[in-house]
Amino acid sequence: MSTREPRDKSGKFVELAEKRVSRALNDIKLVKNLSNKNYYEYSDDQSKKIIKALQHELDLLKKSFQDSNNKKEGFKL
Repeated sequence: MSTREPRDKSGKFVELAEKRVSRALNDIKLVKNLSNKNYYEYSDDQSKKIIKALQHELDLLKKSFQDSNNKKEGFKL
């Protein structure tokens, strides 16, 4: 069990979230660059697979945060 204070967890969350979200946004921009037909050739099916994979992960991310906020503490009447 960790002996960290709640604000230490919060500070660590902010630190990691800023780094990871910034990195993810940058990587998404790089994927977006692949849509430039002046430099790349791709099929409609390929682009749909990319979008579907990214959307699926975003949906899982959203569900993960929603589920963690809605945890119930056992049974109560």
